[in-house]
Amino acid sequence: MKFDQQTIEDLEFSTIREWLESYAFSESAKNRLNVLSPMSRKEDLVIELKKVNELLEIKTEGETFPRIEFEELHSEIKLLPIKNASINLEGFMRIYTASILVNSLLFFFDKREKEYPILNSILNDVFYTKEIIDCIQLVFDKKGNIKDDASETLFSIRTQLKSVKKQINKNFDREVKKLMKDNILGDTKETFIDERRVLTVLANHKRKISGSVIGSSKTGNFTYIEPQVNIALNNEYEMLQDDERKEIFKILQVLKTELHGHIQLIKDYQKVLIEFDFVRAKCKLAIELDCCLPHLSDELEIELIDAYHPILLKNNKAQHKETLPQYIKMDKFSRMLVISGPNAGGKSITLKSIGILQLMLQSGLLVPVNPNSRMCLFQNILSDIGDNQSIANELSTYSYRLKRMNQFLEVANRKTLFLLDEFGTGSDPDLGGALAEVIFESLYNKKSYAVITTHYNNIKLKANQLKNAVNGSMLFNAETLEPRYQFSMGQPGSSFTFEVAKINGIPDELIAEAKNRLSDNKVKMDRLLNDLQKEKSYLTRLTAEHIEAQDIAQKALIEYTEKKELYDSKLKSFRENADTNQKLINAGQKLLSFISKYNINTRKKSINNDLLEEVRKYFAVEKSKTVSVKEKEKLKKSGVVSSKKKKKQTTPAQDAHHRDKIKVGSSVKLIATKQTGVVEEIKGDNVTVSFGFLRMKVKLDKLSFVK
Repeated sequence: MKFDQQTIEDLEFSTIREWLESYAFSESAKNRLNVLSPMSRKEDLVIELKKVNELLEIKTEGETFPRIEFEELHSEIKLLPIKNASINLEGFMRIYTASILVNSLLFFFDKREKEYPILNSILNDVFYTKEIIDCIQLVFDKKGNIKDDASETLFSIRTQLKSVKKQINKNFDREVKKLMKDNILGDTKETFIDERRVLTVLANHKRKISGSVIGSSKTGNFTYIEPQVNIALNNEYEMLQDDERKEIFKILQVLKTELHGHIQLIKDYQKVLIEFDFVRAKCKLAIELDCCLPHLSDELEIELIDAYHPILLKNNKAQHKETLPQYIKMDKFSRMLVISGPNAGGKSITLKSIGILQLMLQSGLLVPVNPNSRMCLFQNILSDIGDNQSIANELSTYSYRLKRMNQFLEVANRKTLFLLDEFGTGSDPDLGGALAEVIFESLYNKKSYAVITTHYNNIKLKANQLKNAVNGSMLFNAETLEPRYQFSMGQPGSSFTFEVAKINGIPDELIAEAKNRLSDNKVKMDRLLNDLQKEKSYLTRLTAEHIEAQDIAQKALIEYTEKKELYDSKLKSFRENADTNQKLINAGQKLLSFISKYNINTRKKSINNDLLEEVRKYFAVEKSKTVSVKEKEKLKKSGVVSSKKKKKQTTPAQDAHHRDKIKVGSSVKLIATKQTGVVEEIKGDNVTVSFGFLRMKVKLDKLSFVK
């Protein structure tokens, strides 16, 4: 990719690099981030983006990921193959730490290969082993010191050192105790010179002590004497220390030889850890700015949903200020975007937002947008922003911009994105506007993509005339006379020159005089744009209110439907209970009539026979009714229904078949309320239906097909 340094400066991408550098741990990763550049090969870019996105998923899901903190192994890798070269103790511990860290990474990704395949691929050249760790642990303790038992010889030497040291201290303490009685020692009594413990003796008593004079104080008041009893022991101690150093050198040479057998793995440790550090720095930026991976399109298109300028977002966060998101859409039908509107209304920020987000994405960084956003890859990203002058070549701002524009025209193609701020300014407005219009057409004819900010009406008009160009504007609140810092696609914006002047205290009479000096056409044009923006703001508010009203109506309909179902259920229950109660009342009344007819004041047994026969028949009929009802319920449960009912009922398959007929434009009936409407949209099981002036979303299984 042709990477333009001026574009880096214009879009402040170096600030993003500086943030990334501060997040990295190793110098190698810092150096890579310092020169981070866009890529044009989609295959390479996708891999880099997925690395960051997978690590972001790990971090946001709360998984315990190893801390990527290590010291690089450049010196150790260089010294390992060299015979008799010495690696310091810290060098061996760096290798030890690296082996533990890589092992922990391998352990983390074990059984997670399918979940995080790209990150796991970083570990392709390394493998889990404890050989490096074990051989270093045989020599070093947990604090990084050589163990006493690293070899038998070293163990013997250190045993002797401890014994000699113990004897030296014992002799010295005895001498101090004896001399204190004679009052010939200084207040400090002793000190250390060349790691030897010596007596601090008053200078005028130095000949009273048997020993070797090591030195004296600056004032000459004290003489430092090594007691005679310790001279031979101190010499022996130094020789043992020399033996210890030689033995440690031998031990480390043996260890170095063992590690040399793993030289390639240690080199791979270095590469793996630097790569993870590199990715981790990108991930930390993504977390801080709430970034994500948008959809990467094969087509040349940009759809930024809830997009933020990263530097503005971070600065506002630090000041606890709100940052307004932007929506920007560009494709082959709207590849030339002309942004107009008031000064200080956010035109440049919108333009820079598109540019820096594109640079970030193509540099393998996640971006602060909604995940449903769509972005693509450009071969070139070129900008002309700000007041640039070339002092060395004695070029004015306008001359510099014309020279740069000439370069743009030479490289312009369908895969180039231009970012042109205050397009055409710097010269006579009419002449500059005419030249800007010609350059605009030239870039358009080369099928380039461009984001352009301007106040020129002829550029706005040209964008409106050309098939694949589109206007956009920064919104302005005409009532409060304040910019809203929000971008709106589809129409040019007024510069609100006089409104902005009024905000900044310019007297009304001067503004009125300025208006009088303008041509009628310009005043009418600006007023038209002003009115259009007011009307669009009004329509936007009405749309929002309409959507809110629809939501309220839909909720009310759902609540009504639920209550109706509840009331219908209760009514059915009441009716069933009433039927049951009526049957009981009828039965009770019948039994009471039987009781009243029963004759108990006679001795004839046969006098009640007719009544008892009537009772028996009544019981038999009622019993048969009960049995009949139970049989019907039993048959109903077993799925057996009458032929007449079968004709009326439909099977689940038939219901599904009817639902399959439901398309956009179909007439359907809401099963619960029997309301008929027309299908406007279908998304999965969710169907948007228009019931006259009311639109609502319902589940597919709540509808029946009409026609």
